[in-house]
Amino acid sequence: MQAQSDEQHERRARSHNLIQELIETRTEMLSLLGKLAAMKPFAQQNQDDVLELLQEFCEILVDYTASAHFRLYRFIEDNTEKRRPVVELAEKIYPPILETTGIIVAFNDKYDAVEGLPATLEADLSLLGERLAERIELEDQLIAELSRPRPVTQPTN
Repeated sequence: MQAQSDEQHERRARSHNLIQELIETRTEMLSLLGKLAAMKPFAQQNQDDVLELLQEFCEILVDYTASAHFRLYRFIEDNTEKRRPVVELAEKIYPPILETTGIIVAFNDKYDAVEGLPATLEADLSLLGERLAERIELEDQLIAELSRPRPVTQPTN
């Protein structure tokens, strides 16, 4: 019984660490997105400054996306997560999150190593921001479910 309790505690600690890492990466990404958006209109800015910030943003955007997929969702996919409500919610929200991942990858492919500022940057950044907001809402649902205390079970005599 103690071994099972220790295993549950260890799984819970791992999931909390994964959540914390995701939130930290996400916060950094959102900060850079805000800085980039504040530079609009891009045509009136120093192009090198915009490109440097855009490059930094693309790097953290990919880190954030990888953090969610290869840490948090893999934790669930590998059946490490045993709570049924968490698994059911993850299965429900994973398809729209995966769709957003496609948008993130397309944005990164287009802007990661760009040498000049395309006229589409402002519109693409706006669309990306909207989709990231949707994704974050879904992730927050999963984080809330993962953070919910486990029901206390009374020992049977």
